[in-house]
Formats: sequence, structure tokens, C-alpha cells
Amino acid sequence: MSGLYYEEFKPGMEFEHPLRRTVTEMDNVMFCAMTHNPQPLHLDEEYSKETMYGQRIVNSLFTLGLVIGVTVADTTLGTTLGNLGMTDIRFKNPVFHGDTIRVVTRIKEMRESASRPTTGLVVFEHIGLNQRDEEIAYVIRTGLMKKKSA
Repeated sequence: MSGLYYEEFKPGMEFEHPLRRTVTEMDNVMFCAMTHNPQPLHLDEEYSKETMYGQRIVNSLFTLGLVIGVTVADTTLGTTLGNLGMTDIRFKNPVFHGDTIRVVTRIKEMRESASRPTTGLVVFEHIGLNQRDEEIAYVIRTGLMKKKSA
């Protein structure tokens, strides 16, 4: 597994994830269908032409999931026991069909688990950027991580 164990993280570490992803119309339409979200801002081109964006925007929950997903191979693949929470979620700029997303992750803080001695908590700061280096998503995520020594 390529994920890091709790002891391998250090506050201040930064990851510029090499994996990038171009968002497609199919991604957006299928995500909306799977989550029962009929918002015309995501699905109706004619409606969206009349909005401040002039076109459909990608569902923000898809964007959040993509931003976190891009980070998994470099940080938590096989070494996490789950997400404990997400805070400070924001979407500074919209994502459009055809945008290519990249992600930077910083380790904000860490602490050993008080209730599970074989684990530790790592607080990740994820910043999603588009091909123009505009921030499109931001989230602070706390993960429950396995310890190598366990």
C-alpha cells in the first residue's frame, strides 16, 4: 500500500499530488443522478445560460469528493481507518465541465488517539486548484490513521 502510517506524517509536510483529473459532463450528470440532485444549475444548460456563470457548474459535493480522492494514493491508501470529520469546507470558484483539477495537501496537526493506542489522528488541509491555479475547493479533514508500530 502506498499510504503513510501515522508516524510517517509530520506537521507542515506538503504534498503536491501528481494525479490530476479533468472533470467531464458525464461525471457531473452521473453524480447528480446517483445522489438524486435535480438542481438545474448542474443539469439544465438553457437554465444555466441565464445564471451568473453562463453555463452549468459541477456539483460541489462531487468536487469535494474528487479533491479528497486525488490525495488517497499518496497519503492514506491502506493506512487509514476512516474520516472523523471535515470542517472549513469552501468552494471559492466554480468547476466547469472540462476543468482539470489538481490538489495540494498540507499536514496541519497530529495527535495520538486517547482511546485507540494503535492509531493516531492526522489533520489534513486539502486545496483543490483548477488549470488556471484558481482555488476551487478547500477542506480541513481529520483522518484516523494506523500506526506502523501496531
